[in-house]
Order: sequence, then structure tokens, then C-alpha cells
Amino acid sequence: MSAGRSRLGRWALSVLLAALLAPSAAVAAAPGEPMRGSLAGRAPTWPSWETVRRVMLLEDYNVRVVVLGATLLGLAAGMVGSFTLLRKRALLGDALSHAALPGIAAAFLAAAAWGGEGKSLAVLLAGATVSGLLGVGGILLLVRVTRLKEDAALCIVLSVFFGAGVALLSVAQQTGGGNAAGLESFIYGKTASMGRADVQFIAAAGALCAVACLALFKEFKLLCFDDGFAGARGYPVAVLDMILMAAVVVVTIVGLQAVGLILMVALLITPPAAARFWTNRLGPMFAVSAAIGAVSGGLGAVVSALFSRLPSGPMIVLTGAAIFLLSLVFGASRGALVRVRKRRALNRSVDRQRLLFALSEAGAGGAGEDELERNLDWTAGRLGRALRRASAAGLLDRTDGRVRLTEPGRAEAARALRQRRLWELYLETYADAAPGRVDRAADAIGDVLEPEVVAELESLLDGAASHAPDAAPDLTPQPGAAGAGR
Repeated sequence: MSAGRSRLGRWALSVLLAALLAPSAAVAAAPGEPMRGSLAGRAPTWPSWETVRRVMLLEDYNVRVVVLGATLLGLAAGMVGSFTLLRKRALLGDALSHAALPGIAAAFLAAAAWGGEGKSLAVLLAGATVSGLLGVGGILLLVRVTRLKEDAALCIVLSVFFGAGVALLSVAQQTGGGNAAGLESFIYGKTASMGRADVQFIAAAGALCAVACLALFKEFKLLCFDDGFAGARGYPVAVLDMILMAAVVVVTIVGLQAVGLILMVALLITPPAAARFWTNRLGPMFAVSAAIGAVSGGLGAVVSALFSRLPSGPMIVLTGAAIFLLSLVFGASRGALVRVRKRRALNRSVDRQRLLFALSEAGAGGAGEDELERNLDWTAGRLGRALRRASAAGLLDRTDGRVRLTEPGRAEAARALRQRRLWELYLETYADAAPGRVDRAADAIGDVLEPEVVAELESLLDGAASHAPDAAPDLTPQPGAAGAGR
């Protein structure tokens, strides 16, 4: 046992010495040059002003081609991704892109075996399309014939197809021509090497997807929001789903050579996810998503051209992620700042209503600030802020140490109390909610419910008040009432 431990100790010591001496072996470079194996020679360098000018003005032919191709790809991905996100098929593009890898390697091996041109982009993309369609079909088949959920089927197909692709890729690279074919570039993308033919191919595929999305916009909209209703109305739901999946396949396969199969899902999902923070309507979301995708592709390609050591595919994805973060914070519809502002406005409205109710119960003599603080169970700072806002609005008067409602304040308190009682009636009558769970901010009931329902609630409230002013209104739904069963 001691001999074994000594041998293990000598082996560990030799490994440690080798690790310590390895950097010294790399110091064989000339003085002033970066050490081999260090990160000093790989760090991106800042471009000169002349380089910035040439890139921003798109004076170089290769830069123009790459920027145009990336912009068109982002535009098409943003349009198709809008429906994919709303259809809750966000991970389908990821599974599809990973499932395309074995098709690329198999197409190269088949073309090489039959004496064809294995480097042909058409052959490789044809194999990727077939393999991707098989992957999507496998997902749908697993979900339909088994009791697996869609996420489990996605994980199984993604891992199996990607593993098979890596194995076939290693076989293809050992045939002698695999490395020359650049098959591994489909994993990480090769945006900087796009040519005119590639851009024309992307433009044609993007135009096809755009025409399909615009021509079937109404049908896709109904499919994404309520496919059951679409089927009941006679729409071919299965056919529409297949057309949408075909558009995803086209965009994904075309984007493989630009951003690669690993990052392609980000180009499909990030633009529509960012667009959701700016609007709640599908039409504007569709346009904003396409614009964000185009800006992400074009700007990412420009950044990659400025910093030659940064690859184009990751730069496109990182640019889209930066736009997503900006949308998350500053989005006009669902951004964080807007949500904080709406929450503050709601809290102030609730505080104003509670303050008005407390002063209304106090009567004409009003109440002191200490009394209000105890009754409302507020801090002095919260009460002071609510009093200042209500006083500035002309709803109360603060004289002689007492707080009293003004005439507009009494009218506002009566209106708020009536709106609250209408909400209570609606939730208890139609929504089967307990009175204690009623939202106390009830200013916009007329903007939420139909006029017929509001009119019926007001009749219920007026009838209950006329028969028994001090009793709670009858909340039992009447037979044949308008809006019953809503």
C-alpha cells in the first residue's frame, strides 16, 4: 500500500512539474512578440479611422455582400419567427438546425462516394433539408404516438440527430476531403465568406417566406391564437401548420451557412421576443420583429468587419441580444420602465381611493392626520405623499390640523365607491369570486366590460340600494341576464 502511494505521489509531482514548466517552453518567441499560446496575440485590435470609414460606407465589395446577406437573413428570420414564437414552437428551430447536421455530413459522403462534387452548397443544403424534415417529423411522431410531451420529444430528437451528425462529420473529415469541404463551418457559421450567389439564394428564400407570411397573415394569426376555433371555422389547420413549419425549415437551412446551426435559433426567436416588448398587436409586432432581425444581421456583420478577429455569426446574435435587452428595459408596451410606471400609477390610485373612503366615513368634520395614519395603517411618509397628491388635485382641504373633503373630493369618493361596488357585483355574479379578493382599483370598469354588462350591473346596484339601502345587494345571477355565463 505504501509503495502504491509513493508511486501515486511521484506521478502527481511529475504532472505538477510539467504544468509549471509548460509556459516556460512557450517563451521561445522573439523579444517584444506575444508568447505562443497566450491570449495576447488573439485579442481584437481597435480599427483605424480609415477602416471605420470604409466599413461604414460599405466601400469594400465583400463587406457589402456580407452585410446585405446578413440583413436579408435577419429580415426573413424575424418575420417567420413572429409566428413561431406565438405558436409556442420556439425550440423547434433549435431542434431543426441540430437535426440538419447529419444530413450535411451524409450528403457530402454520398456525393463523394458517387463521384460527385461533395463541396457543392446545393448538395449540402439538400441533405440538411431532408435531415431537418426527418427531425421535425420525428418530433411530431413521438408526440402523436407516445405520451411524451413536446419538450421531451424535442430534447430526444435534438440530441440523437446532433450526436449522429458529429459522428458522421468525423467520418467525413477522415476521408481526405472533409476538411477541405469546410463542413465544420456549418456548426459555427461562415458569414464572412458569403458570396454573391449566397446572397441571391438568401434573398430568394427570404422573399418566398415573406410572400407566404403576408399572403397567409390572417390564417397564421388565427392559427397562433386559437387553432381550435380555426378548425371549427373550416380552416385547414394541419396544412397551415405544415406551411409554417416549411417556412421555418427554409429560413433555418439558409441561415446555417451564416450563423451556424448552434446560433440559428437565436436569430429566429430573439427579434420577435424583443418586438413583444413594443406592441401587443400582431401586425406591428410582425413589422418590428422583421426590422430588429434586419438591424441585428446588418449591424452584427458591420461589427465583425470592424474587428477582424470577431466571427460574424456570434456578433449577429450578440447584437440581437443587445437590442433585446434594450427592448426589455425601454419597451413601450411591456418594458420594465413602463411596467414600473404603471404599477406606481396603480398604487397611487389605490391609495387615493382608500384615503377618500376614509375621509368620507369621517364625515363633514374630517379627520386628523394621526387618526388617518392609525385607521389606514400607513406610515407617516406614505400618508404625507397621498395627502399632497390629493390636495394638489383639489380633492381635500387641510386646515386647522384637520383633513376634509372638498366638493370635488366628495364626488370623486362617491364615484370610486360606486365603481368598486360594480366590480364586486361583476366578480361575484359572473366570475364567482369572493368579495375579499376584489381588486380595489376599479376606475376603468367601463373600458374593460361591454356597455350592456355595465348597464345591468348598475341596475342591480340601484335596485339593491332602493330596496334595502343598508343591506348588501342581491348577487344571484338572474335568468336570461345579459352577459350571463361569460
